[in-house]
Parts: sequence; structure tokens; C-alpha cells
Amino acid sequence: MSLNVRVITTDKIVWDAPSEELVLPSSTGKVGILTDHASLLTCLDIGAMKLKDKTGWNSIVLMGGVAEVVKNKVTILCTSAEEGSSIDAKTAQDELKKVTLLLAKASTNKEKIKLSTELRKAKARIQAIS
Repeated sequence: MSLNVRVITTDKIVWDAPSEELVLPSSTGKVGILTDHASLLTCLDIGAMKLKDKTGWNSIVLMGGVAEVVKNKVTILCTSAEEGSSIDAKTAQDELKKVTLLLAKASTNKEKIKLSTELRKAKARIQAIS
């Protein structure tokens, strides 16, 4: 038996396939999910979710959200998500450098908060392709 995993954003279904195992970026740390996991509802942080299926490991960058696990069905609702296979490594590295420089130059708290979130997203994209 496997897990039925669905990743849903506001505008599309990013992933809908069986998985043998997954690791979620929970707001309290990484959470591993296997078949017959206890029911769970958890908040998700910005980070890379790892999924293992018959072909190997895949990754999806989640930009926060919630995950529900009930009877081998995992439903993830988030505002934005990207499959790791669709992320260009050079673009991701360039974005990380750009955001890091902008954060170092930020002068207001509002700028620093916004850029800190962008930095976490950029790091999650790098993690997804690693």
C-alpha cells in the first residue's frame, strides 16, 4: 500500500500521485510520513518536501501551507509550490545571490522582513535541486 499525495495551490494541482514515503517541512521541523501514519494536521514552513516513489526521490518547494494526513491520504494546501525538476539551477543560484545582497543593503524593518522571506524561498529552491 502507498500514500496518495496531493499538493494543491490556489490555481493548480502541482502533484497528485502515489508515494512510498515523504518528508514535510513542518513549522516545527521535518516530519517523515510513511504508510499507515497516524492522522495528522500540521502547518508547513517554506522548504523542500521530498517524496519517494517507484522511480526514486522527487522534491517540491512549498511556500508554507498546511498538510493533512488521514488514512494514507496526504493533502497539502499551499499558496505556491514548484516541482524541483522545473527549477533551473543557475537561475536559482542567481536569485539567492541577488536576494542576499539586497538583504545586506536593506535599511527598513519592512524591507528586511520581506527580503528574509524571499531568502528562505531562494534557499528552499536550492535545497530542492540538491
